[in-house]
Amino acid sequence: MLRILAALTLAACIVGLDARAAAADQSADPRAALLKRLPAGSKLEDLRSSPIPGLYEFVQGADVSYLTADGKYFIDGNIYDMDSRENLTEVQRTRARLAMISAVPESQMLIFSPKNPQYTITVFTDVDCAYCRKLHSEMAQLNALGVRVRYMFYPRTGPNTESWKKAEAVWCSADRNAALTRAKLGAPVDTSKTCGATPVAREYALGQSIGVRGTPAIVTESGSYIDGYMPAAQLVQQLRNMQLAKR
Repeated sequence: MLRILAALTLAACIVGLDARAAAADQSADPRAALLKRLPAGSKLEDLRSSPIPGLYEFVQGADVSYLTADGKYFIDGNIYDMDSRENLTEVQRTRARLAMISAVPESQMLIFSPKNPQYTITVFTDVDCAYCRKLHSEMAQLNALGVRVRYMFYPRTGPNTESWKKAEAVWCSADRNAALTRAKLGAPVDTSKTCGATPVAREYALGQSIGVRGTPAIVTESGSYIDGYMPAAQLVQQLRNMQLAKR
């Protein structure tokens, strides 16, 4: 019994020392004090060094802003490298978008693909959005031009609205691709049928984190953001230009 008590006492001391060491390490990190100036729920890993000394990068989702090391100034804007003319803030947004989308399994998407795709785009779509419907009407042309389209749901009107219910009904259909096409053609959608959990809420939240401002919102394979509808030929040309610029 004495041995057990001694072991427990030693373990408690070690745990106490570890806790104090962890607290000391955090207090020694200059970012810990800055957290008090940031919105509730912000984490230490949301802050990182920026390309400018004395300025921290604050990243939540694909939203990137900056905070001075003394916590006095918060900057909402882009940082450019004057030599390369590169938008360094957009580079960070792009990486964040790509990481978040890459974490979603394709089994949670609706995919329209040619046999040998040259490009893949991820599109946040709303069943009732006029320009989303226009983009979808060009699906055969997009596929013929080598574009693989991965859809995620983003009902702009939000939860428990008609568009949201239509998205869930499409997901619950036996043939989701065909159901989406019918819905985008304006055919009636039976929203009374449910199938339990759907990805609509998760994808809507993801779109908000990525910074979707309207639909269709297109994210390329590299994480670049294309805001809104483009005719198929113009979209493919932009994808080609982006691909060439990365080389």
